[in-house]
Amino acid sequence: MPPKHILNAPTKLMQEIGYGAGYAYDHEAEGGFSGQDYFPEEMGRRVFYRPTDRGAEAAIAERLARFAELRRKRKG
Repeated sequence: MPPKHILNAPTKLMQEIGYGAGYAYDHEAEGGFSGQDYFPEEMGRRVFYRPTDRGAEAAIAERLARFAELRRKRKG
């Protein structure tokens, strides 16, 4: 089951049981990055892509590292 904070709450009952509560919209967060996790906690953070150090992938690697650092700072 996905975390409740990312689930839509179209009914009053769903709102009352916490669907959508605590969702942080990235575009409204400082720096445009909330750092929220969107996978169930039991899964933990997984790496699905490992960019190389060549071309545009080097820039992607830098961005991913920056996001990881922001996430670490916001949690700790």
